Amino acid sequence: MHIGSSTDIGKHREINQDSYFVSEEQELPLFIIADGMGGHKAGEVASKMAIDIIKEMILENAEDIKLEENIIAEIIREAIKSANVKVYEVSKEKEEFSGMGTTITMTYILDNKAFIGQVGDSRAYLLRDNELIQLTKDHSLVAELLRNGSITEEEAECHPQRNLITRAVGTDEGIDIDIVTEKLYEGDLILLCTDGLTNMVDDNVIKEVLLKRKDIQTACDELVNLANNNGGYDNITVVAVKIV
Repeated sequence: MHIGSSTDIGKHREINQDSYFVSEEQELPLFIIADGMGGHKAGEVASKMAIDIIKEMILENAEDIKLEENIIAEIIREAIKSANVKVYEVSKEKEEFSGMGTTITMTYILDNKAFIGQVGDSRAYLLRDNELIQLTKDHSLVAELLRNGSITEEEAECHPQRNLITRAVGTDEGIDIDIVTEKLYEGDLILLCTDGLTNMVDDNVIKEVLLKRKDIQTACDELVNLANNNGGYDNITVVAVKIV
């Protein structure tokens, strides 16, 4: 695998509340991004806490995963549930963290399959055969209105509640988690990104950058720069994994 990652505070935020994890070990092909929300520093706490909990749980079960591929989806689900419980507990215990939460988009790559866990409106994409496909569904009000036909794509772009998400880690005691499994082939690229990228850079432009830049790290850096050049209204985080 070839791996790239980049994050930036953007041009309008006082702190970067995004967090991410990129495994440097071939034996642990785990990649996670999280977009935190909440008061001053609370979002940063939520995103980092969630990633640390998920990472630890995957590490603890790494040997079992290698032996039994069919349990990886359930381990991902339980890891996100555990993160949800702990972030929620801290938000209730400490006033300064009240209401904090975070998105989670993660993937574990095993035996040429991507196992993806999703909560919120960060995204996982697949670049294959010159096509960029969104693998995850946004858990947001605007995305739901789009899916049921209540608004058009044009209306979605300027909707006053476009940043309102309907699911997050840590905001409620219970949580619904999407699990997506995708077979991977030589040359495929998985892209994880927060909405600081997708709200600022069109999918077609994202695809062009990923196709144009042969170096994965250069592509990630360019995507972050484009988001900033287009306004940089939010924190921006990008993680890319190419199957080679």
